[in-house]
Amino acid sequence: MSARRQAWRITLGLRRNRRAAGLTVKIAAVDWSIVWITVGSLIGVWLLFLVLLWIFRPRNVELGELLRIVPDVLRLVRDLIRDRSVPFGVRAALVGLLAWLLNPLDLIPEFIPVLGPLDDVVVAVIVLRYTRRRLGDDALRRRWLGTPDGFALLSGVLGTSN
Repeated sequence: MSARRQAWRITLGLRRNRRAAGLTVKIAAVDWSIVWITVGSLIGVWLLFLVLLWIFRPRNVELGELLRIVPDVLRLVRDLIRDRSVPFGVRAALVGLLAWLLNPLDLIPEFIPVLGPLDDVVVAVIVLRYTRRRLGDDALRRRWLGTPDGFALLSGVLGTSN
C-alpha cells in the first residue's frame, strides 16, 4: 500500500473515531441581523466622519498653494516632535498625525480626484490647530523654517487663533 493511501486511511479512521466518540464539531448558525446592524453602524459612523471632514476642510485656499508649504509644515512637525519643551500631548498628537498620513488605509481612497487627499488635509489642519492653541502663534512662528508668506498661508488655513 502506498504511503499516500495509508495516510488517507489514517485520516478517515480518525474522522470515524471522533464521530464514534461524539467529538463532532457543530457550526453555529449566524444571526445575520447582528451582522447587518454592525455593518450599517460602521457605514453610518464613516459617513458622519466624512461630513465632519467636509465641515472642517480648509476654505479659500488653492491646492497648489497648500502643496508648496507641505515641506515646511513637515519640518515644523519634525522640529516640534523633537523639542522636549513642547508638551507631551502636542507631541503625541503630531506623532498621531504622522501615523495617519503614513497609513495606507484611508477613509477616502487617494485615487479619488479632489476628495482623495481631503481626509489627510483635514486631519492635519485639526492637529495643527490644536498645536497652535496649545503653543501659540509666536512659538510656531519661531520654529517655522519657511518663508513669511508660507507661514501667512498656514495661519490662514488654520484660521484665527482664539
